[in-house]
Amino acid sequence: MNHFLRFLIGRGAFSLVESVLSVAIGWHLYQITKDPFALALVGLFQIIPVYGLFLISGWVIDHVSRKKILVCGSIIQTLNLFVIALIMNADTFSKWHLFLLLSVSGAVKAFMSPALQAVMVNIVPKEQLNRAIALNGTVWNLATTIGPFLAGILIAIIAKDVYWLLVFCSVLTSVSFLMLPEIKVKAASSASRSVHGLLEGIQFLKQNPTVFGCLFIDLMIVLLGSTVALLPVYAADILKVGAEGLGLLRAMPAVGAVLIGLYVSKYKQEFKRTGATLFYALTVFALSIVIFAISDNIWLSAMALFLYGASDMFSVVIRGAVVQHATPDHLRGRVSSVNSIFIASSNQLGDFRAGSVASIAGTANAALMGGISAVLVVVGSAWYFKELRALKSADLAEN
Repeated sequence: MNHFLRFLIGRGAFSLVESVLSVAIGWHLYQITKDPFALALVGLFQIIPVYGLFLISGWVIDHVSRKKILVCGSIIQTLNLFVIALIMNADTFSKWHLFLLLSVSGAVKAFMSPALQAVMVNIVPKEQLNRAIALNGTVWNLATTIGPFLAGILIAIIAKDVYWLLVFCSVLTSVSFLMLPEIKVKAASSASRSVHGLLEGIQFLKQNPTVFGCLFIDLMIVLLGSTVALLPVYAADILKVGAEGLGLLRAMPAVGAVLIGLYVSKYKQEFKRTGATLFYALTVFALSIVIFAISDNIWLSAMALFLYGASDMFSVVIRGAVVQHATPDHLRGRVSSVNSIFIASSNQLGDFRAGSVASIAGTANAALMGGISAVLVVVGSAWYFKELRALKSADLAEN
């Protein structure tokens, strides 16, 4: 597990840098421009390269050493952060120069995110894969939870010097990935090196309802059910708990996810009745949204969000194990790239959906509609993806 520990350190540092950078850029950019639309452009310039490069990045991950991709990606990110630090600390400032650099960061993420998914099976024995997926998810949740809180403290103490600290953390990411073992990718056929090879991941998903089901359910249930974007409104206008209550609400999903991640990594090396357990977890996830939507009590809302994060982590581990076992290694990069598109779409568009519906129908109605939609996704998916529902073990999905 030494190799996996190095991977976790690099993965955690990479996610922490992303999380802190997002908050710091948003804060300083608004302080400089006083333009809310500039904040929308921050996300846009980072997400466009992910959409534009997902076919190419998946093909590269399946044909080039995944260690080299992680190392090169982290080094490019370090250099990119160095230039961002120079720009943010310069006497003159151009937001368009910053957006260009954020696009570079998005392009790096287009390769790094699927590579981080695909590489785990290459450094962890298959019998420990569930544990590795749980620990990976736990580290990601910790980084994305601690990141915004840490960013606020760092901005208050060292202001724009926070970007130099991010450069140092990014160097740590590069060093951790450099210490990984050399990972050989299976020789690709001439067909996989053709234009058709770019689409093999999509073709595989069309022919494998178990893997496609895992990815599709994740996309739809988060896209239609996510309530994270509505938490500030709930804290201020519905629960009336202020900024302190908002901190509690934002923390509870991560607390639930981290605790379940630690539990699964220690005690659950395999799930009995994998498919049924997945849909039980998804049902709890959907119902937790409904409970949160109708609650006007801070403690009931916090408990619902705890279940939201805990059940999501349970389903993430199960879906991750099924996808890792069922996907051939020579296609893992391309399938992971498609998964990255699904994740980016569900998170970004899910927040847009929640905010848009709330502006039309009201915040509580938007959350309730999201919860009901999530329940319908679970019911419809259980009916449509019968093979996934009936799956006894993640190992049985293996090709």
